[in-house]
Amino acid sequence: MALTGSLSRGETLGDRIMKVDHAGEHGAVCIYRTQRWLARWRAPQMVAELDHFIAHERSHRALFGAELSRRGCSRCRSYLLCGLGGFTLGFATGLAGQRAIAATTVAIERVVLRHMQEQVAVLQGIDQPATDLLRLILIDEQEHHDLSASRISQSSLSTRLIDAIVTASTEAVIWLGMRL
Repeated sequence: MALTGSLSRGETLGDRIMKVDHAGEHGAVCIYRTQRWLARWRAPQMVAELDHFIAHERSHRALFGAELSRRGCSRCRSYLLCGLGGFTLGFATGLAGQRAIAATTVAIERVVLRHMQEQVAVLQGIDQPATDLLRLILIDEQEHHDLSASRISQSSLSTRLIDAIVTASTEAVIWLGMRL
């Protein structure tokens, strides 16, 4: 479980989770913004959907940022890494087109949903503000997953490859964030 890691002095598990999730939302904004930029050319039918996802992810990033501020915490050390990784992933998959964009979202959101559900379970009764925020954001993340999954009618070698790479990368970034 990615919820283990070393905490800084005075930092709670809820603080660390809020930091990592804030960085992850920054990465998501960068993925979708880059995909949207390329979708204008490669998958124009997805631009409106990507705009919708970007609005959600920006809102999530702001909510996590506000919670960090309320707690007196700085952002995660992985914040800039998540942005750079998000740009890179968004560029590669945006260039590949609609199926790659949708497969990327399905893979990322599947990992994010599982981690956030684990976070809620661990923080329930310990950190109610974090738990409430996570539950709120889970609704949007589930919507992103489901909309994108509906765009992939059948599995192909390319979608399985994207799924494996994106899943492993997302897990690695969460693992790293919990330890930085």
